[in-house]
Amino acid sequence: MRMQDAVNVEDFRRLARRRLPRAVFDALEGGAGDEVSLRRNRAAFDRIEFRPRPLADVAKRDLSTTVFGERLSMPIMLAPTGASRLARSAAEIAVARAAARADVVYMQSTVAAFPLEDVAASSTGSLWYQLYLPPDRAGLGDLLRRIAAAGYRALAITIDTSILGNRERDTRNRLMSRPPRPRIVLQGAGKPAWATDFLRGKADYLRGRLGTAPPDAPSQLSLDQTRDTIMAASDCVTWEDVERVRALWTGPLIIKGLMRGDECDRLVEMGVDGVVVSNHGGRQLDGVPATIDVLPEVVDAAAGRLTVFLDGGVRRGNDAAKALALGAAGVFVGRPYLYGLAAGGEAGVVRMIELLREELDRAMALLGAATVADLDRTLVSGARVPGAPGPAGR
Repeated sequence: MRMQDAVNVEDFRRLARRRLPRAVFDALEGGAGDEVSLRRNRAAFDRIEFRPRPLADVAKRDLSTTVFGERLSMPIMLAPTGASRLARSAAEIAVARAAARADVVYMQSTVAAFPLEDVAASSTGSLWYQLYLPPDRAGLGDLLRRIAAAGYRALAITIDTSILGNRERDTRNRLMSRPPRPRIVLQGAGKPAWATDFLRGKADYLRGRLGTAPPDAPSQLSLDQTRDTIMAASDCVTWEDVERVRALWTGPLIIKGLMRGDECDRLVEMGVDGVVVSNHGGRQLDGVPATIDVLPEVVDAAAGRLTVFLDGGVRRGNDAAKALALGAAGVFVGRPYLYGLAAGGEAGVVRMIELLREELDRAMALLGAATVADLDRTLVSGARVPGAPGPAGR
């Protein structure tokens, strides 16, 4: 299959699997422990059914939405991922450019191959920044000033990485072993297009072509550095940390990794603007619920005081429509754009975004929703809504 023949995210997944060494694909694809939560994220979407309003006038449809005062072409956004460098050496640069071409949000990860200033300079689109708090909080103010000066509009603090999750695929593959295991080397040699691109990216860095990051800036120069980078960025985030960031950051502030509604009141009191209902794609604590199952609880608890987003399990525009109907202001996708990046670089990410856009547009038309605002809970059934009777109850 060629990239131009791909018709959905699963096709891009197959293309990515064909191009990447097994250990690298596992690093993108895998979850924590028995991967129960990873599977739940998908299975929960399948349980939710549509209830269309076919007599609505949907001759003209508008997928655009406004988030934090900014108009976007649609409410499907690109999540932060720390594995972009493994998919393509262009990494965040390619993803940021693709997001700008599609007029969607890209939230860049702290764990990145490129300095945040270089990513921002490469994009004309809407960039948000995902923050792993530095272990030395004394440098937090300087880091936030860098982020703001580069033009990132919103900041998201990830709260679910006090330690790295038990990602057993990576452990079995010994992906980060030093020196690399012979099997990993052979897998890379068996994927010459990937190996050439990966080694070229590393060589460009050594020649100073990947920008000029401050000495303490995280990067992903090689496979064996990735785990160290993530572990260095991982740290416990407390309520006091949120207060500290809120005092220093003047733009929209988002909490990423919320999985319960009873913390919304305190977040509102602290001046937080939004939350991402996320279980880290099933890559941290295994055994937590699917994010789409937790979404209604958080939406109800937020009661319009917080902008609520969903992350986890979205593979179709139909999935996005279900989350939007349950109250999400937008959905984030991670693995889907990594598949696109692996399969075709920037062009692959653009094509993946457009496939999701086409699917969301089609779903809205068939549901009887001419605008994103027309998507509401009357259009879905089978969701686990707090207080609902019967099987839909929690």
